[in-house]
Amino acid sequence: MNPARRTTAAAAGAVVLTTAGGLLAATAAPASAATTCASPVFKRQFFANTAFSGTAKKTDCDNAIDQTWSGAPASGLPKDNFGVRWSVTRDFGSGGPFALTGSAQDGIRVYLDGVRKISLWKNVSSTVRQTVNVTIPKGKHTLRVDYANWTGKATVKFAYTPRTSATVDKVKPLAPTGASVAYDSAAGKAKLTWSKNKEMDLAGYRVYRRAKGYTDWHRVSGTSLLTGTSFAESLVASGHAHYYEVRAVDKAGLESAGSADQLVTTADRLAPTVTDLTVYGDSALDGVGLSWMSGEGSLTYQLLRSDAPGGPFTVAARNLSNSATDATAPYGETSYYKVAATDPAGNTGYSAVVSHARPLAVPYFWKTENRPEDGGGIDLAWDVSPYAPAEFRVHRDEHRFDNATGTFDVVDSQVVPCAPTLTDTAYGTRHTYSCTDTTVVPSPSDGFYVYWVTTVDALGRESAPSQTVSHGYGDATAPPLVTGFTATATEYGTVLDWDDSPAADLAEYNVFRLSTVDDGTQYTHVGTVKAGTSRIVDSANLQDGESHTYFVDAVDTSGNSNYTSADTMVSTTVTEYDLRPTVETPSDWLVSVDARAADGSTAVDLTWDLSSSYYGDDITGYRVYRWNPATAAYEPLTADPVTGTSYTDTTAAAGTTHFYWVTALHTDGTESAPGDAWVALAP
Repeated sequence: MNPARRTTAAAAGAVVLTTAGGLLAATAAPASAATTCASPVFKRQFFANTAFSGTAKKTDCDNAIDQTWSGAPASGLPKDNFGVRWSVTRDFGSGGPFALTGSAQDGIRVYLDGVRKISLWKNVSSTVRQTVNVTIPKGKHTLRVDYANWTGKATVKFAYTPRTSATVDKVKPLAPTGASVAYDSAAGKAKLTWSKNKEMDLAGYRVYRRAKGYTDWHRVSGTSLLTGTSFAESLVASGHAHYYEVRAVDKAGLESAGSADQLVTTADRLAPTVTDLTVYGDSALDGVGLSWMSGEGSLTYQLLRSDAPGGPFTVAARNLSNSATDATAPYGETSYYKVAATDPAGNTGYSAVVSHARPLAVPYFWKTENRPEDGGGIDLAWDVSPYAPAEFRVHRDEHRFDNATGTFDVVDSQVVPCAPTLTDTAYGTRHTYSCTDTTVVPSPSDGFYVYWVTTVDALGRESAPSQTVSHGYGDATAPPLVTGFTATATEYGTVLDWDDSPAADLAEYNVFRLSTVDDGTQYTHVGTVKAGTSRIVDSANLQDGESHTYFVDAVDTSGNSNYTSADTMVSTTVTEYDLRPTVETPSDWLVSVDARAADGSTAVDLTWDLSSSYYGDDITGYRVYRWNPATAAYEPLTADPVTGTSYTDTTAAAGTTHFYWVTALHTDGTESAPGDAWVALAP
């Protein structure tokens, strides 16, 4: 209860607030000054009537409405028939559900923003009570309480309180304001401060932090709510930037949005880290490849190398990203590596040390080529790193085919006495060396040479071999043109004969037929025969009475020949027999036929199938016919139809060309148009 204090007549005008128990007492002020009460303190006015008319007899401040009067409540007021009015305008924060509770003897009325919410307004002999639940919007609102005492005991009580049950309160508190952060570099701490939240049901605060460039917030204020308006946190002096925000939490457990983000950057005294330094490869031409990892950006890297695990280390490569190639790593030695990472603040960190035993430099061998001059030898070329030894050994093996084992065996192996010379440095990252093996002799027809190259360092150590290259070597002179080339027309094809070449290194003969299509300068390859054979029969060309020109070309074991133009190959011309049947095959044939000379006998194998455009299923068999020049007719070879799709003609005479028809028999007894084929049988 806040009993009204009496004041002197000189001080009865206006008041300046000082706290005295629950009542904020008034001190003297000029009569013309208005009484003001700091929110959420009520402004209280006493009236000598219950209609609140006229000028208030007294005005002061009251921080709670909970009074009982047994007599006059203030000087100049009667003990009955008086009125008291309380009013306050305050910020309700986010608003939400509230309970308005009033009790009185006699009358009480409660207004929210001028709208009546409680009305117990009559003269009673006992205390009356009422509680009303309301939802107050966010922001500032005005409460007014009117009390009337008509007769008898005077008591009044009023309170407004937020309803904090989670099932009722669904309104989040407002985000805190006035947030700011400062970093104490000496203490290594960030300190965040903010203004007190205006929520009436505030339970406390939580502080969150996220790294700049990221979106995930992490609570850093612990599991308990903060009740003050400041928070300090130790941060590693890494030079990283962080954002802070504070959020309010009400008694229903609802959390507000974050305050305005506050940026702080720590001092940078933390050396960067480098992990997973790995040797991922070693190229004889390019160098030792290394890679590493770091979770930090904007770092400058240097690759350091030493010949001992503990150093001293020297810079092998600089201005790197997350990998490097050390082209200068010594061959045949073990090198030790580590990576130095420097951040923009000048802090430097180092990776763990890794080692790599680099083998002796192996050349990249890429060329073997006959010199254009006859007997000039074989040109060889290879690439090496410019940091590799410049002394080389060229190895050569001669391989011969062993008829007994069916394999190639090494019959001679030696180091070639050629003198390597540096011929190209254009690429910068590799040097090219070459030499000529002038000791080589033409390889035999059943053999070839295999070359490889090694490096030799200052200690006389020889590297592993390069890749090998197989090479056949011979002279640059083509065999002489063949003589005695003739072409004879027969019924089974054109027989081509010539004199055997006297060339000692002859490998084979190739025979060609000049095509009559296009411009008449295209060759059709008739066949190849090995040295020692000087005959071939062109039985694949239909004997249809045409004239053809044939060429024969001798090829030696070095691949030399005269196959450049018709002018430098031996030719002969022949006019074929015309053995074609005088009865033409219809163009609407149903059966597609193939005829071949049977292996090892003077018989003809015939096979056929139906045209892909035929979709019927009424075929009962086939008839096979052969052309008889004597009767000038196709004659059946069997009395009964053939039920399959193949037939072997064992009665075909050798030494001539045979022509065939095959027809299909339908279920209605009709016979399809024939398909044809031909084959030449040698004598």
